[in-house]
Parts: sequence; C-alpha cells; structure tokens
Amino acid sequence: MTPAPHRSHTDDLLSFIAASPSPYHVVASAAQRLEKAGFRELRGTDDWSGATGGLFVSRAGALIAWYVPEDAPAHTPFRIVGTHTDSPNLRIKPAPDTGTSGWRQVGVEIYGGVPLNTWLDRDLGISGRLALRGPDGVPRNRLVQIDEPLLRVPQLAIHLDRSVNEGVALDRQRHIAPIWALGEPREGELLRRVATAAGEDPADVLGWDLMLHDIQPPGYLGVDREFVVASRLDNQVSVHAGVTALVDAATGATQPAFIPVLAAFDHEEVGSGSETGAQSPLLERILSRSVAARGGSDEDWSRALSGAFCVSADMAHAVHPNYSERHDPDHRPLPNGGPTIKVNVNQRYATDSTGIAMISAAAERAGAPWQPFVSNNAMPCGTSIGPLTAARLGVTTVDVGVPGLSMHSARELCGVRDPGHLTAILTTIMVGD
Repeated sequence: MTPAPHRSHTDDLLSFIAASPSPYHVVASAAQRLEKAGFRELRGTDDWSGATGGLFVSRAGALIAWYVPEDAPAHTPFRIVGTHTDSPNLRIKPAPDTGTSGWRQVGVEIYGGVPLNTWLDRDLGISGRLALRGPDGVPRNRLVQIDEPLLRVPQLAIHLDRSVNEGVALDRQRHIAPIWALGEPREGELLRRVATAAGEDPADVLGWDLMLHDIQPPGYLGVDREFVVASRLDNQVSVHAGVTALVDAATGATQPAFIPVLAAFDHEEVGSGSETGAQSPLLERILSRSVAARGGSDEDWSRALSGAFCVSADMAHAVHPNYSERHDPDHRPLPNGGPTIKVNVNQRYATDSTGIAMISAAAERAGAPWQPFVSNNAMPCGTSIGPLTAARLGVTTVDVGVPGLSMHSARELCGVRDPGHLTAILTTIMVGD
C-alpha cells in the first residue's frame, strides 16, 4: 500500500482540492492555511512600514505571500515560487437562463483549453463568487460552492451519431449548454438558486463569476493506490506545494536565508493577461513595496532582484502509454519518478543550465528525485508563468512540474509520491540551506 508519509501529504492535498473548486476558493484555502501558521493579510490601503514575519496580499483569484525574517536587510534576495490558481472549465454566461425543446439549460462559455468530451455525462455543481450590494454602496464578495448534482452535459447516444468514435469534434458553440430541468427557461432562475445557496438575497446580487465543477471527490487509483485522481490537479498540486513549503520555511527551526515568496496568479490558462495574471505588475509592485516598507532604497530593490531565483511550478506531461509517439523518445517522465525540470530552447519554458543546476542541487539536498522533460520537436510546446516572470522581473527562473496524465481533463492523474517530492524541493529552495 501507499507509504504513510506520501499518503499523509496527498490526503492533505485532496482536502485542499475538494475545498477549492474555483480560483477564489483556492485563494481562500491558501489564506486560511497561512493565517493558521501566523501569517497576516495586508491590504493595499494599509501602512506596510516595518512589516516582518509572514504576510500576504489577496486579490480575487490571486495571492502573493512572503516571509520576512527579523532583521533581514532590505536588499535580502527573494526565493519565489510561481503557480496559478485557475483550471480549464465551463463558466456561466452573464445571461445564463436558456433552453430548447422543452429543456431548461444554462449557458456556459469555454474557459481555457478544455477537452470537452471529458465534461460529458458528469454530475456538475456550481462554484465561484457573487458580487453583492454592500454598505455605503461598496460591493462585497461572497464565495459560493454548491457540491450538488445540479447540471449535466448529456452526450448524444451512439445510435444517433455512429461516427462518435471516429474523432468527430464536439461543436463548441451549440452543444455544451448543460441541462438542469424540464420546461421553458425562467429568467433569473439560476441566480436565485445560487444566491439562496449562499444565504443571500437574490436582489442584492450585482454581478458574479460562476463556473461549473465536477462534484466527484478526489481520491486514489491503482492496485497499490499509487496514483492520485482529481479535478484541477493542474495547478492546485503546485499551489498546495507552494503554500506548504512557505509555511515550512517560515516555521522551521532554521530561519530562511532569503525572503521566501509564493506567487499564485489567476488566468494562466488563458494567457495571464489580467490584473491578477503573471503578465500584470502585481508581483513586482508587492515585492518592491515590501522592500520600501523595510526602509529599502531603489538600490536595495535592485540588489534583491539581482540575487533572486524563481521556480515556476506547473503540471507536466507524463509519457502516455497509448500515445508514446507523441513524446520525445529520450524524455519520458513517469509518475512517482519525481518532479520534472522542463526545458524548451524556444523559451516556452524559462529554464537554462543555471536554473537546472540550482533546482537539481536543491533536489539532492531534499533527497527528492527529479526527471528531465522536453517536448517532442514535432509537437507544439505549452508554456507557463516562468517566461512571463523572468521577462517581467529579470530573474533566473526554472520551470518544474509534477508529471501527470489527462492534463486539462475534468479529472486528471498524477503519482502519489510526486506532490511531496515537489514540496520538499520548494521548501529547500525557500529556506536556502
């Protein structure tokens, strides 16, 4: 059976995933863990002067957290772990109530690179946030998570489409509105259902960011329970590892030699181009302000960046047993072989030899295995927040990731050992021992 240390870590990971069906819930789950470890939240309107210890800033689906040891000079370099909170899914349209042929349906829009067939015939709930009327005209937000089988995108029976197994693509525009009742569409019905579930008056709802999620709980798979299966492994495996590593670095017996930082961005799956994405100035502004809050100058800020190192942590592709020809013949990572170090000479990943040396040395100190990854030359390579962070901050960056199968599926798979190995490597990087 699965060794206890790895099972303990992944049990905690699965609890994190179950509580985090949307990017906003990911941030809330991370913040709750940080506050339990003694971190405190800072707001943009607060005075940050002299702030030390564990600190974090949250904004919608993004969170930046860092730990400042007592008496750390303002020019102390950063050790940054970059991740993302979003996952490909189906998101509810602004005018959601629709239907046809006697069925009441919900209008959805495709978010990110979704393998649509994986969302067919699944029991789906609703999650996200409501923007509500607040005191003095200032809106307030309320998270909502309905883990009930409310909706379903039904697949067409094979008797009505004999070509379904011949690779015919699902029509992205017409056939993804999930059903949830019989009858004609009722304007405002979905909003009333969601607001009531959140304990709010539907009349107070001014806007929303809502999405669908598979309600099947995460779990284990395999003869020896050696695999983790869950929704949103990409990229909650890395967020969970980053939060755990930051807490370990802040509360360990040895004070970090650097300023450990967790940057969990939103909208990576659609290009990171938002106020909370990796292309935004969010991380740069927060880190520079943290230097200034400790009395640092522009020179201190430049010194802190010059000595900085960033690990961009995102899921990676394990070799697929049924499509091994799609992978590079000499780079075929397997689950439970350790996280991958991802390389692409066209800079879809930011890794270079210096980054490889740093991360492999950290893995050796942590006692964790690692595997090299490069895409097949004939296949287009995905990207991550690594190149964006490297370009924005000008710091040495390396891309790493836990290898898995079914990436972007409604239900993904990875090895039970690898999340713990990733956490051990990130902790070593953050502490700097």
